[in-house]
Amino acid sequence: MESIWLEYAWALLVLIGLEGLLSADNALVLAVIAKHLPDNQKRRAINYGILMAFIFRFAALFAISFIANVWWIQAVGAAYLLYLGLKHIIKARFGKTDENIHNDDENKAAAKGFWPTVGKIALADLAFAIDSILAAVALALGLPDSQFGEIGGMDGGQFVVVVLGGIAGLILIKFAATWFVKLLEKRPALETTAYAIVAWVGVKLAVITLAHKDIGVLDPHFPHSTIWTLIFYGVLVGIALFGWFAPSNKPLKKTSA
Repeated sequence: MESIWLEYAWALLVLIGLEGLLSADNALVLAVIAKHLPDNQKRRAINYGILMAFIFRFAALFAISFIANVWWIQAVGAAYLLYLGLKHIIKARFGKTDENIHNDDENKAAAKGFWPTVGKIALADLAFAIDSILAAVALALGLPDSQFGEIGGMDGGQFVVVVLGGIAGLILIKFAATWFVKLLEKRPALETTAYAIVAWVGVKLAVITLAHKDIGVLDPHFPHSTIWTLIFYGVLVGIALFGWFAPSNKPLKKTSA
């Protein structure tokens, strides 16, 4: 029983770290979208953005939890997470720099007023909510069943992990965004690292899908086996360490205001 709680605690720690990086990116996008507004409107727009982040993430949480054990939903989620992570990695490697992307977003937003800007923030929040909760559910579904019954179609313990991870992400958006933005400026490779982890979590969800009783490609116990657990967390830690010590971790150039 102790090993199960350790696995839950480790998964929650990993999820909080992942949510922290994704929340930093979320907060950075909110700041970029609202940058053209006057200071008082900028603060209001960002506060609206934080409120909508709360609403969308909890809505996504409850919507996904009810269908978390449907195999084709898991397959779609795995494909989406892989697409999201690989798209960002490929763009970071071969596409525009983050600085140019942020400048493009800023120029597009400059011609818009307060409420159109809030609308754009809402769309960004919705996208981040889907990304965040899908990644959290994918990570939680690989945990062994607890003794807390089911909540909304998910094991109760897994559901609690997702909720706590989501709450941690929202707290980080509100209170630690500045620190994470500064961290991303010092270590810009961590942004790509976060999406590499998202893609790897997509692989985990694909494994869970292939082991579903209605698919049967993999043994149903494989996603919870010791060997897969070691492989998954070993690769995950490797990705995180590579991102932390990556040669590309050089401060981003600052543009003049």
